[in-house]
Amino acid sequence: MYRLKVVVIGAGIGGLTAAIALSQSGYEVEVYERAQELRPRGAGISLWSNGVKVLNRFGLGEKIAAIGGQMDAMRYLSSQGEILNHICLLPLIEEVGQRPYPVARADLQAMLLDAYPGKVKLGHRCIAVEEHGEQVTATFENGHQATGDLLIAADGVRSTLRQYVLDREVQPTYRDYVNWNGLVEVDEALTPANTWTIYVGNHQRASMMPVGGNRLYFFFDVPLPSGTSAPPELIRSELVEHFQGWADPVQALIQRLDPEKTNRLEISDVGPVDRMVRGRVALLGDAAHATCPDLGQGGCQALEDVYMLNHFLLTTNISVEDALKRYESSRKDRTSSIVKKARNRAEVIHGKDPEITAQWYDQLRQEAPSAVTGAIAKTILTGPLQ
Repeated sequence: MYRLKVVVIGAGIGGLTAAIALSQSGYEVEVYERAQELRPRGAGISLWSNGVKVLNRFGLGEKIAAIGGQMDAMRYLSSQGEILNHICLLPLIEEVGQRPYPVARADLQAMLLDAYPGKVKLGHRCIAVEEHGEQVTATFENGHQATGDLLIAADGVRSTLRQYVLDREVQPTYRDYVNWNGLVEVDEALTPANTWTIYVGNHQRASMMPVGGNRLYFFFDVPLPSGTSAPPELIRSELVEHFQGWADPVQALIQRLDPEKTNRLEISDVGPVDRMVRGRVALLGDAAHATCPDLGQGGCQALEDVYMLNHFLLTTNISVEDALKRYESSRKDRTSSIVKKARNRAEVIHGKDPEITAQWYDQLRQEAPSAVTGAIAKTILTGPLQ
């Protein structure tokens, strides 16, 4: 289809990448963001090869390689520092044809903003959407209205437009653990610079992975009831309490992190949902299928959404509604499967059934590295880009 105007609600990874892709396809694109300033949610993100391939497709491969971490291996250790498994990732990279790139979210956002030829309109909170004939109009809290041929609702896990598409309210569901995350400088005393290191024990996790700029993206997970909180000045003491007795690198990481720059998030997910499209409005990314971060596929699935949406708008010409239905058909089963798989993974890691988690710890000691990379490859290669 030709000469479309696209209204994008949300300037996260999915929204910005959609704006870049659709602009490259010759469409007029306007991007609206409810925040007054763009601040990424979380410090880092692991972009596995299926997500990187989408960025490659839209001319961003060299840029993502420049800001991504060089991750050649991953290793699991017990809370006491016993190596449970060491997994070389080079066979995985050869099988799927693309290196993964863990990346700082701020760097990724800056890269996408630089690649988008327009300007994001900040401070625009969408409160309503209305379809009329062959157009759709978004109304914003400040009174502004934006009309286009289609609207992409990429407004995140707490989407205000999800209810319009689903015709019912679907709220995020807390998945019973808190995640602390941030960035520190690379130090071999913490982890080898090319290795993703994960400590596990007591249904908790401490992790460090390389990102660009000679830094490590770290995160801690602890199962906690909903509603707990801590001001920045108490984050270090909170982590000291939860990870008392863990291995020296974990203790060093806790002392080295900057509490003022450490995020503390209650992890939730959304879905699976029974539809992603209504008329000329399409959900994209977390608005449709926010996942637990335990597979590293949340951002990747948003990028796959972008690829398929752009594909059907370019290659079909019956109508916008028809193209969006084809997009929905191509993505609903894939994203539903990822949501369920990530949720199950989170439950195994964080002790929903302690016996199953204990079995997982034993499995880590015995599992062949090829079984781990094979499972990751399967997730990557069942996406739209082989």
